[in-house]
Amino acid sequence: MKRREFIAALGGTAAAWSFTVHAQQPAMPIVGFLNGASPTELESRVVAFRNGLAEGGYIEGQNVAIEFRWGLGQYDRLPQMAVDLVRRGAAVIAATGGVPSVRAARAATSDIPIVFTMGADPVAFGLVASLNRPGGNITGVTLLSGEIASKRVALARDLLPGATTLGVLLNATTPASEAEAAVAERVARTLGWQVKLLKIIKGEDLDAAFRSLMRERVDALLVTTDPIFESQRHRIVALVADRAVPAIYALREYVVAGGLMSYGASINDVYRQAGAYAGRILKGEKPADLPVIQASKFDLFINLKTAKTLGIAVPPALLALADEVIE
Repeated sequence: MKRREFIAALGGTAAAWSFTVHAQQPAMPIVGFLNGASPTELESRVVAFRNGLAEGGYIEGQNVAIEFRWGLGQYDRLPQMAVDLVRRGAAVIAATGGVPSVRAARAATSDIPIVFTMGADPVAFGLVASLNRPGGNITGVTLLSGEIASKRVALARDLLPGATTLGVLLNATTPASEAEAAVAERVARTLGWQVKLLKIIKGEDLDAAFRSLMRERVDALLVTTDPIFESQRHRIVALVADRAVPAIYALREYVVAGGLMSYGASINDVYRQAGAYAGRILKGEKPADLPVIQASKFDLFINLKTAKTLGIAVPPALLALADEVIE
């Protein structure tokens, strides 16, 4: 064999050997991340989810890949996105942000493990058999926002004892948002409030909803838990400020953005716990054996600067209950 032919043959052998080595290396498992909102406002939650995965030793880009799918406020896109994650060979699907994501993932697969984050009760929506023994391929973390909506209404009453009309902003396309609004309406009426439901179907409806808020002469506003609202929280806080209406929210992020008051669980911790569950499943645990985690610590946040702008004197007893006061 001539020298040139020998070198060419050697190069081909080396290339083939290199290809074989790479082919034998195991591919990184894929975690699908499905959410109906926009990534712009949810960066801290993605970081928290990655931190949860890291607790189990999974680092994105090193030994796990994350495929993100964002609905951008259009929930009708979620089913096809879930199907795409199944086609991509996801080992786990994190169906985050509420019931629509979980339903889309469940419709796409009955085999691939699904880890959810939601505010609703997953048993009431038929997603798991029970909180302690979920069964099937689904488990996750719930904020139980429907149950604590009653506490938000009570706090609003403590803050505004002279108010008579409560507006409730909800997404009419999201069952969990509607369920939370129903709880808030029931409790508010028992406390003597009149209730005005402000329903939206998509983010573009917010301006019309707030025009309705002014026509109805609402004294206070409760914003239900929903991915669309969360991804547009700065816009909502600005609309509330423009109308000079006291509002209470579910998440601290609204108060940091200038909202008046919030009461709820740490949403970032919920996403961290979901990431940790995804890591445990990657290691071989079954979702049927992982109890649904229920948020157990709820925090009250008050923005005193906003209260002063609205001319509200926050009662000392309410300030004493606050976990954080922003001045």
